[in-house]
Amino acid sequence: MPDGFLDIFTNILSSVREPIVILDPDLRVIKANHSFYLTFCVKPEETEGVLIYDLGSGQWDIPRLRELLENILPKNTVFNDFEVEHDFDVIGCKIMHLNARRIYRDKKKTEFILLAIEDVTDKEYYKRHLEEMIENRTAQLVLAKQKAEAALCEINGLKEQLEAERAYLKDEIKLEHNHENIIGQSDTLKYVLYKVEQIADSDTTVLVLGETGTGKELVARAIHGFSKRKNRALVKVNCAALPSRLIESELFGHEKGAFTGADRKHIGRFEIAHGATLFLDEIGEIPLELQSKLLRVIQDGEFERLGSSRTIRTDARIVAATNRNLEEEVEKGCFRKDLWYRLNVFPITMPPLRERDEDIPLLVDFYIKKISKRLGKTIEMVPKNVMNTLKNYHWPGNVRELENVLERAVINSSSPKLHLVDDLEKPYKHLSRNLKTLEAVERDYIVRVLEQTHWKVSGKKSAAQILGLNRSTLRARMRKLGIVIPERKPHHPV
Repeated sequence: MPDGFLDIFTNILSSVREPIVILDPDLRVIKANHSFYLTFCVKPEETEGVLIYDLGSGQWDIPRLRELLENILPKNTVFNDFEVEHDFDVIGCKIMHLNARRIYRDKKKTEFILLAIEDVTDKEYYKRHLEEMIENRTAQLVLAKQKAEAALCEINGLKEQLEAERAYLKDEIKLEHNHENIIGQSDTLKYVLYKVEQIADSDTTVLVLGETGTGKELVARAIHGFSKRKNRALVKVNCAALPSRLIESELFGHEKGAFTGADRKHIGRFEIAHGATLFLDEIGEIPLELQSKLLRVIQDGEFERLGSSRTIRTDARIVAATNRNLEEEVEKGCFRKDLWYRLNVFPITMPPLRERDEDIPLLVDFYIKKISKRLGKTIEMVPKNVMNTLKNYHWPGNVRELENVLERAVINSSSPKLHLVDDLEKPYKHLSRNLKTLEAVERDYIVRVLEQTHWKVSGKKSAAQILGLNRSTLRARMRKLGIVIPERKPHHPV
């Protein structure tokens, strides 16, 4: 290469910031600019006349550089942005963009090769770091979106449940309930309250037994009030008040279009009671065909809405109540035995009012104050004869009947003294003074039939056939009533 050219190269390219090196056709270094020496930490005497691949003890023997100079460059005049990444001993890993151009003496013969090198290490690392940051941030945003969607779904579910609970409570407000504590101090009632406190804190299913009007719902409310679920509403279903075709929808809900007239989705009571207590009043009225589905939700906590195949889980604590003898209903085939076992985990029997007559004065005082306040009247005294009449009455309707009798009395009292308008002795005036209990009458009748059949319990012309009872039911009643078959001769089979 002419010396004049080198001078020009030195003067012009020494100010260029990018490293530039001139190679002869054999790829030996003719000259390099100051930036090259500075960037790659080499001296002119270590580079000029040296094969480029031998620079830095072979550090420049880079496969990608060989590909550029030996394969690509001979076929192209210029090759731009050929990226090379290499780890140098002295300066470490570098990412370089190479640009090579052939300079001809004439049209056929190459005079020299101009190789421009751009160090893009920082740019590439920043770019890659930025890409990694973007990728990580994108992943975080996707995850955040998924969490937000899950949270929104949960919020919508809770909103739906709260709206259903609000609608339920709105309907409940229309009804009159006794939210007060159970009133009384008799031993029988104290035992009931002891059992309530004993079981309330658990999630065990409770079956409340008792005659109509004894206050079974108050027991259910007391259980709920003492439980961990007391901050949620007690959800109630009166199974006797609903037509059999609507009970399933009321308990489990339905989807829109599930049946004729289902113009919108309905949330069932089991779904509303998730995390709360569900009171199934008059459980004995549940249709037999629906009892298997009720058994499943009590046993597994799972059900499906009508018209849907999606399984819904519920964490509802069950308190059921009935005035029926479910054991007898099982014997008759009207109630599933497995459902009876599931319900009868912890039974509590609410005593009838006739067995807690010492509580009557307390109940009278409570209801008179409540009714008087509602009616705007003042009743200050209950005559002794009136109280005795109330205490001596049999009260077949129990506390509910007592409240109704007292309301009529308050309405008809024109002075501060309570005036009783119901003749509570009238239903018994035509009867003998030596009255027997229903249980005693039943025992006498069964014994009489057994004696007529020579104590033949089952089979043709037996007591069970005459009484219209299943033989196992009759035997159960005999055990309960204390009827023992006397010793009999061999020719009187049982």
